[in-house]
Amino acid sequence: MSRVGKKIIVVPAGVEVTVTPENVVTVKGPKGTLTKEFNQELTIKLENNEITIERSNDLPFSRSIHGTTRAIINNMIVGVSAGFKKTLNLVGVGYRAAEKNNGLEMSLGYSHPVIIDAVPGIKMTVEKNTTVHIEGAEKDVVGQVAANIRAKRAPEPYKGKGVKYADEVIRRKEGKKS
Repeated sequence: MSRVGKKIIVVPAGVEVTVTPENVVTVKGPKGTLTKEFNQELTIKLENNEITIERSNDLPFSRSIHGTTRAIINNMIVGVSAGFKKTLNLVGVGYRAAEKNNGLEMSLGYSHPVIIDAVPGIKMTVEKNTTVHIEGAEKDVVGQVAANIRAKRAPEPYKGKGVKYADEVIRRKEGKKS
């Protein structure tokens, strides 16, 4: 049995969860509403503000999605109640960001500014021209937007210049010896 899948999800106050017989889970909270359809091989039960997930058989596919389904539902509940946040730092001379039309305009050492379009449900804010905060209710979308921004100029190992996560440690290399 999946260690993650058999854990009970407790629904906090202020969050409303509905589960249909077709395994469509809708979570409403102060940060928004998320809806997702899950596989029919699993049974999702909501009783007394507690969600349990059970699988109908012990086939490898059912076993593989058991814990994943539980984790996704838990992330939906956390997302609509507290939200998710990623922080990026721009390191390098002349590297800066500014908010433009709900998106970002960044100078990353290229001959042109890098434009990041706004994503629905994601809030991007800039602090001190070199720190970008990405916030939203969907964990996977917040992570993907942060990864797309980081990919525009990934940090390099010699001087550490580039776009990096706030908690990321860059392994530095020694330069050429003369």
